[in-house]
Amino acid sequence: MRVVPFLFILISGLFTPGMMPSAILPWSGCANAQVSSDGTTNTIVNQSGNNFNILNGREKGNNLFHSFTNFSLPTGTSATFDLTNTPNITTIFSRVTGGNISQIDGLISTLHSNNPVSLFVMNPAGIVFGQNARLDISGSFVGTTANSIKFADGVEFSATNLLSPPLLTMNVPVGLQMGQNPGSIQIRGQGHDLLHPPNFLNPVTRNLQQAGLRVFPGKTLALIGNGIQLDAGVLIAESGHIELGSVGTGSINLNTNTPNWEFGYSPNQNLSDIHITRAALIDASGNPGGSIYLQGKDIRIQDSSIVFIQHQGEQNAGRIKINADLLEMTGALQNKDQSLIMSENLGSGSGANIDVSVRQIVVQDGGGILSTTYLNRGNGGNIAINATESIHILGFSPFDFRSSGINSPSFQGGGRGGNIFITTKNLIGREGGGISSLVQGGAGGGNIDAIADTITLMGENPGFGGASAISTSTFFGGDGGAITINTGRLLLKASGLISASTSDSGNAGSLTINARESIEIDGSGSVLAEHSRITASGQKFRPRFLQNTGLSAFPTGNGGNLTITSPSIKVSNQGYIAAENVGSGNGGYLQIQADSIVLDQQGQIRTAAASGLGGSLKLAVRDILLMRHNSLISAKAGGIGNGGNININSPIIAGLENSDIIANAVAGNGGNIQITTQGIFGLKFRPQLTLENDITASSQFGVNGTVQVNTIGVDPNSGLVELPANVTDPSQQIANGCSANQGSRFVTTGRGGVPQNPTQQIRSDRTWSDTRDISAYRKTQPVQAQIPPSSEVLVQATSWHRNADGKIELITDKSPVQVQQALDCAAIRKS
Repeated sequence: MRVVPFLFILISGLFTPGMMPSAILPWSGCANAQVSSDGTTNTIVNQSGNNFNILNGREKGNNLFHSFTNFSLPTGTSATFDLTNTPNITTIFSRVTGGNISQIDGLISTLHSNNPVSLFVMNPAGIVFGQNARLDISGSFVGTTANSIKFADGVEFSATNLLSPPLLTMNVPVGLQMGQNPGSIQIRGQGHDLLHPPNFLNPVTRNLQQAGLRVFPGKTLALIGNGIQLDAGVLIAESGHIELGSVGTGSINLNTNTPNWEFGYSPNQNLSDIHITRAALIDASGNPGGSIYLQGKDIRIQDSSIVFIQHQGEQNAGRIKINADLLEMTGALQNKDQSLIMSENLGSGSGANIDVSVRQIVVQDGGGILSTTYLNRGNGGNIAINATESIHILGFSPFDFRSSGINSPSFQGGGRGGNIFITTKNLIGREGGGISSLVQGGAGGGNIDAIADTITLMGENPGFGGASAISTSTFFGGDGGAITINTGRLLLKASGLISASTSDSGNAGSLTINARESIEIDGSGSVLAEHSRITASGQKFRPRFLQNTGLSAFPTGNGGNLTITSPSIKVSNQGYIAAENVGSGNGGYLQIQADSIVLDQQGQIRTAAASGLGGSLKLAVRDILLMRHNSLISAKAGGIGNGGNININSPIIAGLENSDIIANAVAGNGGNIQITTQGIFGLKFRPQLTLENDITASSQFGVNGTVQVNTIGVDPNSGLVELPANVTDPSQQIANGCSANQGSRFVTTGRGGVPQNPTQQIRSDRTWSDTRDISAYRKTQPVQAQIPPSSEVLVQATSWHRNADGKIELITDKSPVQVQQALDCAAIRKS
């Protein structure tokens, strides 16, 4: 696969030789190989040159039973199940009882049947398919190292309990019974020759004549054994079903009533490993795409090996389902594709879903899980991963620096990209590894939902500076997908990135993060990529890249909305949280709710737009907002755009060492800043930025914005106070002594059990108690209310009279009103 570097989501890997299980024997020539009957089922084997012609057997209804002592085919030979005498057969059950491994490097076929015929080959000793092994049967094929095949009426066709004649049945098979030490299955081949054109926008080109083990379209190819290895082997079921079950002991259910035969495993099944190495291929592509199921303990996909469904047509594709303890995808061979689990959709129906249930996933050295949709209106398949312990997405290919990833792109105006669902305890992306969804035109990108106890994204790809990321993005139109993250702790360091972005006319998706414990964004350690960040933004690229891809120099789509909730948020060392747009679109909306926010060493929270509106920023902080060492909160706009709005609600806001809160503009109007707090320290409103701690909403050529600070419970006229650089020595604030009034006493009895400091243990060996009788000094005086004298109140005269001195006096008939002042503490005499 040839991919332009920026799409680090398209993945490849490092060559890592696969390990061959000890139970699997390497292929060797079969000079003495043969097909021979054991005489228990009336099976007749006639050899004619290089062909073994197999006749008769025991017929029960539509079932035919064969029993062989040996069943091996050397290179260039064939075995033909001739149904001339049994033309109505639909299923052939064959067992190998001699205890020798079946080594098959020739052709197995059926002849003279009135119906499509399915074939079971059962050999408990093991089965090896060589690179020349071929199938030419009209039905499904099951190769197994089980001891017996179970039927619905309870009958078992056993390869170890040789009854003569055996109990046979006309019922359908319902399961397999593994023995105590079943053999393994190996498929060897020449590797796949899938072609992925240099232009990353084009799908894989399949070779319809690809050599390998193949069944007819729509049929099932199943291999069930104790350890399965594809060593450059190729399995193909066009529009059909491929199943690999690596089982040590126990029973496996079988359902043949569905279009594709499916096997069922118990939750406590004793599983073995599956190794898929050296450009091996498992392919269920077609119209429609089929399905692939892998069930094992440790499943390793290595060295450019691919599990693949390419879907065409109007119907929906099947799915890729993987159940294991460990899924590991590593390595790539030079001049080959990376190791992949891949679903492609070229039709109008939906592509194949990818479902993975494991304890741990390791995607390393460029390996990946990929669901892509092209051309038509069909949606990409969804990717759902449930890893009970951890997911590790690590590194890049040493050949072309392609990053490891779990990715869902939509190209060439296709349908909506598939969604990605992640559930795990620990999600780790390093050295460029990550999870992404992108759209290039069409219906839009898929969403990403991640649930994890901890998420760590750290390091960059040194080849082209790709970050370890969880991201959605849109190119050439189509809206980007949304990201929703629910975690306990989130750590971004050394270019760690969470991003929802647009690079053209489509809008960026929304981004929501809920962290129950903490979020830490540390920008230190970045070399080629930007500093660690969380962004919902519009972005542009270097001129050379724009020329190679045809992207617009200035994206016109709007930035996405960003919502973050966490008790503790720390942004430091040039890390940042942003909802911004470097094109002509508007900045996004950024909302953060936290108990505490700390910005340090140029940490930033910002919204911005190069020419559109500056966006809005809202911070709701329960305890404290602390800004130090050139940190910044901003809602800026460039060009003619107006500055954005900033709304901060925090009991305590402190800004130190040239930290600023700004909503500035160039040609547009300055934005609006509204702050609600109980105490603001260090920060001060200024009309322009200075080297101090500024709050400003200015415009270079337009109208300045507004700044409103609402202080709750504090006199706003007291001003803003910057904290002193040097704390006052408290020892200099202690009084030298105190005056001794008459009757005063001072008694000391040592520490009295009080420790030297709060961290020492409290002791009770030196307590103190004053036993003197001081009752005589306790004089309680009654509280006497102070009643102020009544004041005379002037009233209107109603008549007059002459007093004893002969003078005229104005009088009224009403008595004067006595008014008593309200009592207060000052009116009560102290005792």
